[in-house]
Amino acid sequence: MSLENAVVIAEREKKTIYRDGDTAVKVFDNDFLKSDILNEALNQARIEETNLNIPSIRAINMIDGKWAIISDFIEGDTLDKLMKDNPDKIDEYMERFVELHLIVHEQKSPLLNNLKVKMRRKISETELSATIRYELDTRLESTPKHKKVCHGDFNPSNIIITADGTPYILDWSHASQGNAAADAAITYLLFKLKGEDELADKYLKLYCLKSDTAIQYVQKWLPIVAAAQSVNCKPEEKEMLLSWADVVEYD
Repeated sequence: MSLENAVVIAEREKKTIYRDGDTAVKVFDNDFLKSDILNEALNQARIEETNLNIPSIRAINMIDGKWAIISDFIEGDTLDKLMKDNPDKIDEYMERFVELHLIVHEQKSPLLNNLKVKMRRKISETELSATIRYELDTRLESTPKHKKVCHGDFNPSNIIITADGTPYILDWSHASQGNAAADAAITYLLFKLKGEDELADKYLKLYCLKSDTAIQYVQKWLPIVAAAQSVNCKPEEKEMLLSWADVVEYD
């Protein structure tokens, strides 16, 4: 396969996304583990079996010696772009964003990785002290065991709105099944990491209102998800994430 006539539509850390006709081609750098790439494709294939609108995988291929996932190209604007272009409609867009997140959490996909297991592994890989890791593990173990689909990177740039208003959810590389409040805490944290404090608070309040969830319940997940996010994060994000994860109370 050749990308000679393809157009770059997005560049992420260690990956580039092209449009090639009616397909989107995500090409991974050579230092990406094959197992991680295949796991991302498997996650996406499993989510295709739910009631969510997502791009369908067409193929997994090698392009110029690099692994690539080839999916349907979805024509439209990201919700992030719509929010920035239409600040007067921010409440309307946030309402739609939250409602879409709740639809995600209504889904079941029994073969997805377990969120608790994933979080526990990530915590063990952090730079945090043994005392903090123990506290985080204890908190994680005490949380209720749920089996809801969790996106793991649910933010407005991962949502495409087509011309007829249909939303499509992209990037299922971090998907798992578990507690929806953990997924909400991740989204809140993603807004905070971008310096969008107002949107973070607006999202959290609306999510908790619409899901009848106590804000304090989502907040209890923040140290856990911050610790998990600190593994392989951007260098400029690490200090903030580790500060969120430090939950030890000294006598």
